[in-house]
Amino acid sequence: MADAAQLNSDPDRLLFAYWVPNVSGGLVISKIPQRTSWDLKSNLRYAQTAERVGFEYALTQIRFTASYGAANQHESVSFSQALLQGTEKLRLIAAILPGPWNPAVAAKQLASIDHYSEGRIAVNIVSGWFKGEFTAIGEWWLDHAERYRRSNEFMRCLRGIWTADDEEGFTFAGDFYRFRNYRMSPKPVQKPHPPIFQGGNSDDARNNGAEVADWYFMNGNDLEGFRTQILDVKARAAKVGREQHVKFAVNGFVIVRETEEEAMRVLQEIQGKADAEAVEAFKGAVQTAGASTNNKQGMWATSTFNDLVQYNDGFKTKLIGTKEQVAERIVLLKSLGVNLVLAAFLHYEDDIEQFGNEVLPLVRELESKGRGKDVEYEIEQTGRVYQKHSA
Repeated sequence: MADAAQLNSDPDRLLFAYWVPNVSGGLVISKIPQRTSWDLKSNLRYAQTAERVGFEYALTQIRFTASYGAANQHESVSFSQALLQGTEKLRLIAAILPGPWNPAVAAKQLASIDHYSEGRIAVNIVSGWFKGEFTAIGEWWLDHAERYRRSNEFMRCLRGIWTADDEEGFTFAGDFYRFRNYRMSPKPVQKPHPPIFQGGNSDDARNNGAEVADWYFMNGNDLEGFRTQILDVKARAAKVGREQHVKFAVNGFVIVRETEEEAMRVLQEIQGKADAEAVEAFKGAVQTAGASTNNKQGMWATSTFNDLVQYNDGFKTKLIGTKEQVAERIVLLKSLGVNLVLAAFLHYEDDIEQFGNEVLPLVRELESKGRGKDVEYEIEQTGRVYQKHSA
C-alpha cells in the first residue's frame, strides 16, 4: 500500500477531507449504534489515522448549544488547534460563525494558530441557519440575505487584515464591521492568507463563493444539481475576475461494503433508526431558512426526511457501495469540477482507515489513467446513479 506522500504527489489530484465529530451524536441524526466518539482523545486518533492514510483536510463543526441529536459540542477553533498539535501534515478547517465572532478576533486567532501549526489552518465561514442558537446567546437574528451580507463583509475583513500593508494597516467601512488603520502582526504563515471556505445554495451564498471565498462548499445533490451550481458560481466569479480562483468542495456520507446490497442495508438501517423527533425539528428549522431565500433554493429547501438524517444531504452524493463503485463516483465528481470531497462516516474508529486504504488508492489509480477529466465519459460510465429518479 502506497503511503500518503506517494498517494498525494499529483498536483492535479482531488483532495480529501473528513468531518471532525467534535459534537456528540456522530454525523447522522439516528439512534443506530456508532463507533464514533466526540472527545479529544478519540478525535486525535481519527486525525492521526486520516493523516497517515492520505486525507489532507479535516473540518471541525461549530455549535453553541444542544440541538437535533447533538447534546454536547466542543468549540471549533480550540478543537482545531488541539488536533493540529497532535498531527504533522493534516490541515484543519475551523468553522466560524459571524455574529459571535468579530473578524479582528478571528483573524488574530487564526494567524497565531497558523504560526503554531506551520501553516495548516483554514476557516469555514458559516452564515447560520439555527435561530434558536443565535437568540440563546443574545445575538441578533438577521434575515437570510443580511446574514450572508454580513458573512461577505466578514470574509473581506479577514482577507484585508491578513494582507494589509504593514505601514497603512487595514481600513474598512461596511454596514457590519469597521476598521481604521488596523495593523496586525504577525501575519499568517500561509500566503497570501489561510484558505477561506464557505457554502450554501442560495443566490446569496453563490455570490459570496464567487466574490470573496477561496472554496465553495456544496451539500449533496443529484447530477444536474451539482453541474448547475458549479457552472453558476463560476459564471458569477467570472463577472468579478475570479473565475480561476474559486474551488469547489462537496459533502458526502461514505458507506463502503463488500457488496452494494450490504452498503444499502446499512443506509436503510441508519434511516430506519432515525431520531424522528430530532429530524423533524431539524427539517423545520432548515427548510424555513431555505424557503426564505429569494430563489427558494437555500440549503435543504428540497430535502426529504431521509435526506436530512445526514446533516448536509450527504446520502445524496451516493458514495455508498463497493470500494470500486465509490471510487468511480468520486472521479465523476472530479470531472464536474469538484476539487475536494468532504467525507462523513458512521464508524469513525474503522471507516476513515478503510476509506484511506481501500478507496483513496483506487481514486489515485483512476486519476493516473486520465479519469476524472472527460465529464461526458464519466457521466456515461457512472452518472445514471445521480439521476433524480434514483434519489
